[in-house]
Amino acid sequence: MPQQTNEEVVRAYLASHAVHDHVEQGRLRHPDWVSEWTQSGERVRGHASAVALDAAFPGGMPLVEPHRVVGSEDRWVVTPVYTVQRIVGSGDFWWGDGHITYPDGARWHLVMLLELRDGKVYRETAYFAEPFEAPAWRAPFVERMDEA
Repeated sequence: MPQQTNEEVVRAYLASHAVHDHVEQGRLRHPDWVSEWTQSGERVRGHASAVALDAAFPGGMPLVEPHRVVGSEDRWVVTPVYTVQRIVGSGDFWWGDGHITYPDGARWHLVMLLELRDGKVYRETAYFAEPFEAPAWRAPFVERMDEA
């Protein structure tokens, strides 16, 4: 079986979150995987901890709805003396955004920054943001965005 591209890994990983597929998540996670939740100052270390945390989630697991994946595959260049070199810096760094709906019906925005290592998700940093009403004073200067 050919190795998945980084984009394929990221898309499969986010899709596995949407359906709570712990087996697929485990396949796609690096052995040293960590997830950092900077807003609450927490870190989940290792796939087994993530599975146990999900099982203990009060009221059942929230619904994750990925919307967009952004990144680029590895790039290669040829130097003036025809040495092939890899440009590193974007191929292992991806981000995705979407929504997360909690068991109580609250719907929040979700952004995940993903770092890959050895073709697997090595580190993720998740940001959760509760929607809020825009202040009226900004109306003359902005456009309203309708959620898809």
